[in-house]
Amino acid sequence: MPAPKLRVIPLGGLGEIGRNMMALEYGDDIVVIDAGLAFPSEDLLGVDLIIPDITYLEERRQKVRAILITHGHEDHTGALPYVLPRLQVPVYAPRLAHGLISVKLKERHAIRGAKLEVIEPGKELKLGRFRVEFFRVCHSIPDAMGIAIRTPLGLVIHTGDFKIDHTPVDGLPTDFPKLAELASEGVLLLCSDSTYAELPGFTPSEQVVGESLDRVIAEAPGRVMVATFASLISRVQQVMNAAARHQRRVAVVGLSMVNNVKMALEMGYLHDEAGVLAPLEELKRLPHEKVVIVTTGTQGEPTSALVRMSNKEHRDLHIIPGDTVVLSASPIPGNQTVIGRTIDNLLRQGARVLYDRNALVHVHGHASQEELKLVLNITRPKYLVPVHGEYRHLMAHAALARSLGMPEGNAIVMEDGDVLEIDSKGASVEGHVPAGDVYVTGRRVWRPEEAALLDRHTLAREGVVVVVLPVGGGNGPLAGDPKVAARGLVGLTESPGLLEALAAEARGALAKAGSQEGRDDREARVADALSRFLHRETGGRPMVIPILVEG
Repeated sequence: MPAPKLRVIPLGGLGEIGRNMMALEYGDDIVVIDAGLAFPSEDLLGVDLIIPDITYLEERRQKVRAILITHGHEDHTGALPYVLPRLQVPVYAPRLAHGLISVKLKERHAIRGAKLEVIEPGKELKLGRFRVEFFRVCHSIPDAMGIAIRTPLGLVIHTGDFKIDHTPVDGLPTDFPKLAELASEGVLLLCSDSTYAELPGFTPSEQVVGESLDRVIAEAPGRVMVATFASLISRVQQVMNAAARHQRRVAVVGLSMVNNVKMALEMGYLHDEAGVLAPLEELKRLPHEKVVIVTTGTQGEPTSALVRMSNKEHRDLHIIPGDTVVLSASPIPGNQTVIGRTIDNLLRQGARVLYDRNALVHVHGHASQEELKLVLNITRPKYLVPVHGEYRHLMAHAALARSLGMPEGNAIVMEDGDVLEIDSKGASVEGHVPAGDVYVTGRRVWRPEEAALLDRHTLAREGVVVVVLPVGGGNGPLAGDPKVAARGLVGLTESPGLLEALAAEARGALAKAGSQEGRDDREARVADALSRFLHRETGGRPMVIPILVEG
């Protein structure tokens, strides 16, 4: 019997930003790296989140040994509340990520039965035929890790999200000695962060952002509102440090931000020796030049505190002239339009708004070209699979590897669902597994069936008409006047008699139905007649919902 092949299966994060998830499979063992979410684009109406399709893992759940988390950002952890109830496997995560995951599972009421374990760098885990060791990397969140996975075919290194920062906020840079030690074993495969593979040079240090925030907080004439990701604990610390230096108090706003800050204080990832944190109600009594507010909303999320303030919908906070608002994050691709709208609304209310285009208030947490080259030169892998990035980012990373001497076929660009098989003879992409989007709306998880999405687009673009027709028992005739309701219908205000005309059209269509036709056929006949009538009268094609009611 031939020896098993090592199978590398990305289920999210390749060819896109977010939704990161990758499976490594050897024989009867599978380990999964990360389980992240992505945010929907504006055209995905009614969708809150997008998570990976884990059909492949569910069908092999008896093989799945664990989920390994590289760090605490939601594009690497946010799918866990939806994945864990279906897989029920242990999750190993760095300490801060463990805390953030625990908060999120509690918010989503998904913590029951979850097996969360804290993993420290340097400690080895045995998971079936895999031996796993975490090592420290630098990112825009403390406790970010790369993962070394020893397989029967050789060593796999997954960098997680990383950059090279010699002055990180938490004082813990990337562990290059450990990376070199691992590389001395010989690296079969490197899976490396590609998000900024197109950018030359080096990524600036987080210290630059701290200095910039310090100047903003020192010079602002009124309140300062800093929006950032709820998981970006190091940025919150920078804001608190600057506030302490300039005798300001800090309030935290937004459920996720409040919960994460509380957890980070308890675990020692945030420090408030100066006692700058205070409840929002207390800050309302202070002069504006003594106030800093930390909140969420950098991606234009509709329910976030900052967006509600920009729309004048927040219960406790309102923008006033003289406020300085800082968006300390880079736009996630696809969110630029809603972020731009938020900025415009803030400016209309008299706020000064600082963001990535006009101030150095954020640096990204990903390696640029020179840093990627350094990791490639240290590890000298036989094969490279660029991960975490849109297709152009993956291609740019592969080109970097080839420029350093990697053979053409050994820098392998994959997309979600591709299956890379590696054995002693070589590596090649063989086949494809399900790896599409899965949508989350509220607490409901659903697959993007074309009919459902078409219905949502029709409702948004054309509106809906509902007609209720009382009929006699069984397949009896019309027993009363049809009731018609319309929402979002183009032409309704210009045609005040349209509803009456629709009722008459429905009455006529039902009268033409044969007595032998069933309920579904009669409703379909009415829907077809009304659709044709509406298109003729208004030019639109709204959704038509006829309902036959016995009475």
